[in-house]
Amino acid sequence: MKPERKKTRDTRRSVVIVDDEEAYVEMMAQMMATHLDCSVHAFTRPREALGSLSRVSVGVVVTDYSMPEMDGVEFIRKASRIAPEAAFIMISGNDLDPIGHELARLKRLKMRLNKPCGWRRVVAAVLKVWPGDDTPGFRPHAAGHT
Repeated sequence: MKPERKKTRDTRRSVVIVDDEEAYVEMMAQMMATHLDCSVHAFTRPREALGSLSRVSVGVVVTDYSMPEMDGVEFIRKASRIAPEAAFIMISGNDLDPIGHELARLKRLKMRLNKPCGWRRVVAAVLKVWPGDDTPGFRPHAAGHT
């Protein structure tokens, strides 16, 4: 009889964050990784993120709307084909109401957040839209980050 294999951290789903503002994405990824019990993968280039999605088990993708290579709508359309089970959150400093009809057609887009928004708000959104029953744990008082 083979011993039962425990799930390793690598088999758990993760968060992917895509934003062309390097300092923002690095800070957000660090805070999310500190306070969520899952891996966080950060990208500043949407095309690089798309190329990595097939190698990562994704729960939630957080993406900016305004990025130089492609906007968040195009990114979600392409990423949804690669990671069809993932939920998406769009963050933007722009008023997205004029394209609300277009956003409504993105079935995997579960929430929109306006910038500026801190890591606590993004983490709360990730936990709220996480698909399935494997929602990561939240560590509110991680060392040095209250």
